Amino acid sequence: MKKQFIITLIGTTVPLLFFLNCTGTRPDNLGIRLGKLLECPSTPNCVSSYTDPSDKEHFRAPAPYTKPTNEALLILKQRIKDTPRTKIIKEENNYLYVEFTSLLMRYVDDVEFYFDEKSKLLHFRSASRLGKSDLGVNRKRIETLLKDLAI
Repeated sequence: MKKQFIITLIGTTVPLLFFLNCTGTRPDNLGIRLGKLLECPSTPNCVSSYTDPSDKEHFRAPAPYTKPTNEALLILKQRIKDTPRTKIIKEENNYLYVEFTSLLMRYVDDVEFYFDEKSKLLHFRSASRLGKSDLGVNRKRIETLLKDLAI
């Protein structure tokens, strides 16, 4: 659905188009598969702890955790809930799938967190649903959520 807004700037009418339905289709292939999350696409709008570390564009190291998984999950969930425009789609014992929606264009990013209890590492994947570039939004989001995360 497209909606057009007219904004008046100093006596001049300027049409601005806002595509309010930039959500795309929710992926049906997310989740833990063979003990891992899905690979990042080749586009630069994704960051993951499962990417090859030599891939500087997509890789970010997983976060170690020491608390029991259920406690660590609660801490992360609270951080997510404190973030505007988020919706937890799926929650399991060691897994979270969250949608983050941008303010203006309503783009949706699919973000997954996997608490690997064997290695005591919090893995993640954050990817834009549409487009090519995200101007670093996915990486910044992960950095913000994991910064000083005492889990």
